[in-house]
Amino acid sequence: MAPDLTAMGLELVLLGMGTVFAFLTLLVFVTSLMSRLIIRFSSAETLNPVPLSATGQPGPSPAILAAVAAAVRRYRDGQAQ
Repeated sequence: MAPDLTAMGLELVLLGMGTVFAFLTLLVFVTSLMSRLIIRFSSAETLNPVPLSATGQPGPSPAILAAVAAAVRRYRDGQAQ
């Protein structure tokens, strides 16, 4: 008769799970290393300032808000038909 199929199946399961575990462990280490390298070599001065509107507050200007409101109104009127 054939060799013990249960033992062969168990061996295959352990080999497959071991391969997946090794790959995922390697992936975690490589991702951590890349994160540390990016933090080390990136500068904190790359942030872009938020432009101020005419009122001196951060955000879009009233003209842009009016244009967006008109576009939304026009879109909704077209959807009602």
